[in-house]
Amino acid sequence: MTSEALSNLSHEDRRFPPPEDLAASANVKADAYDAATADFEGFWAEQADRLDWGQKWDRVLNWDDPPFAKWFEGGTINASVNCVDRHVQAGNGDKVAIHWVGEPEDDSRDITYAQLQDEVNKAANALTSLGVTKGDRVAIYLPMIPECVFTMLACARLGAPHTVVFGGFSADALASRVEDCGAKVVVTSDGGYRRGAPSALKPAVDDAVAKLADGEHAVEHVLVVRRTGQDVAWNDDVDVWWHDVVDDQSTEHEPEMHDAEHPLYVMYTSGTTGKPKGILHTTGGYLVGTSYTHWAVFDLKPDTDVYWCTADVGWVTGHSYMVYGPLANGATQVMYEGTPDSPHKGRWWEIIEKYGVTIFYTAPTAIRTFMKWGREIPDKFDLSSVRVLGSVGEPINPEAYVWYRDTIGAGKTPVVDTWWQTETGQILISPLPGVTEAKPGSAMTPLPGIDADVVNDEGESVPDGSGGYLILRKPWPAMLRTIWGDDERYKDTYWSRWPNVYFAGDGAKKDEDGDIWVLGRVDDVMNVSGHRLSTTEIESALVSHPKVAEAAVVGASDEMTGQAPCAFVILRETAVEEADEPGEGADLVQELRNHVAKEIGAIAKPRQILIVPELPKTRSGKIMRRLLRDVAENREIGDVTTLADSSVMNLIQSGMSGSSDE
Repeated sequence: MTSEALSNLSHEDRRFPPPEDLAASANVKADAYDAATADFEGFWAEQADRLDWGQKWDRVLNWDDPPFAKWFEGGTINASVNCVDRHVQAGNGDKVAIHWVGEPEDDSRDITYAQLQDEVNKAANALTSLGVTKGDRVAIYLPMIPECVFTMLACARLGAPHTVVFGGFSADALASRVEDCGAKVVVTSDGGYRRGAPSALKPAVDDAVAKLADGEHAVEHVLVVRRTGQDVAWNDDVDVWWHDVVDDQSTEHEPEMHDAEHPLYVMYTSGTTGKPKGILHTTGGYLVGTSYTHWAVFDLKPDTDVYWCTADVGWVTGHSYMVYGPLANGATQVMYEGTPDSPHKGRWWEIIEKYGVTIFYTAPTAIRTFMKWGREIPDKFDLSSVRVLGSVGEPINPEAYVWYRDTIGAGKTPVVDTWWQTETGQILISPLPGVTEAKPGSAMTPLPGIDADVVNDEGESVPDGSGGYLILRKPWPAMLRTIWGDDERYKDTYWSRWPNVYFAGDGAKKDEDGDIWVLGRVDDVMNVSGHRLSTTEIESALVSHPKVAEAAVVGASDEMTGQAPCAFVILRETAVEEADEPGEGADLVQELRNHVAKEIGAIAKPRQILIVPELPKTRSGKIMRRLLRDVAENREIGDVTTLADSSVMNLIQSGMSGSSDE
């Protein structure tokens, strides 16, 4: 086994074929793969025909100056028209677009497509009255309330690129993003609800606006939604209330068709340090890629399905699979403001039961949390409406996948484990629910029209049964076009390793069948005695133990082996009491170490295992392994500002002295 390729040690024998009835009526069948391979551009032209265009394109793909792509060159389109107006014109104005559910119980709104059109048009007219014109940037710093969707679509209607900043980010993080893209207007609210209590938002905007007041990127207006009724500081020179500026606007707005390559939004990637990295997505290709993959991967039947993506709109999943993809497809969907455990741990399942949700898309970190709480909570609710389950955000552990399928999907619902990124805009690798014989933990194969591969250091395709780097050989419609204001950084970050090949830093393996298993960031690979081991595989081995709900593994420096695996483990609630009994903690640690050795091999056996109450996560649910490496190597803890709860690190550090070290 060479040190160049990722070691491919774990093995999965379980297979789940598609349900026969779903396969028979699936939107996309097996022949789509061959069709896309035979005529790549023709395939994407066919998907583009699912949308309404002002002027049809002259050329499907211009790849004359890689890595700068132009899709549907010469075409004109308006994303807002495709997400709203065309459904009303087709006679579906009375159809519910969004079942909005607030965190406080009994706080909900059903918004039809006709009502959505009125609200988007009023917001577009209001932004125009505040001086926003085509090409101006608008920053959005809102909780998960309908006004967030109204504002995004109003910006798209005007051709004013939006940047949505997650409502949990600090004033400094907000200011750096507003400054980088030069936003003229910030749309915010007094606050939102978080775990049963109002949480302020406007003070962070006030601080950010003050930081930028004397520079070239001073904010001209702050448009404020009244959500919680909290008292807020007010600056009459800048601040305006939504209800004063938007509510009395006309519900008529004549949309302009924009060039297919007109910027739609800038999304700043999480976890960046120094200068923010603004990912630029444009309009035509992005809408084609997101609407097609939403329809194909989830087998969407817009007349009968109720779809729910739990992602916050501050992340790309919320853009692609809560706003633009579903609404372009005329879907009825759920939008929820709060957390899964407020006011009780069954809130999500209660919502699925109430609205008859048929397609449910969430993150592995949420699934593992539910595993920790126990299946008796979802078992109290009728989840029989669910027919497709999705996973997004990071590789899903096989045991979490099986728990999700069995507990939420009644042991028969297909799970689509999707791989894509902020930069890719759309899902690229995923099972198709009516085609794929799925394997727990595998993203399986690239979707039709996507040319993905796993390669070695020389950029050569690795054989089945080995690992390497996950790359894309051809452009795809929803791909990022550049980093905002920095073409060189775009080329260096994503396209410099191999000529005209996209690489964004993920490792992967091909199994014996050639199916793809994503192994997480290449940064999260350990070199143990010359073997390059994926932290993801060791984490999955730990989670497969019946007492473990979640695990994070890092490689720490080791004099003997170069690096050694160190694990941080959250137990299922049923196992916590046992670990607290005298002598039991050490026994359980040894049991877990031996379990990993049995599942993967002795080479992967963790040097240390620390049982912890929580893991350090960003607000989007990603585990911050960098901080865990600091703990494992006894270094001073690095920057914790992007953590959802910075106190977690204090708990972990205080427990480190009691960990196993053999």
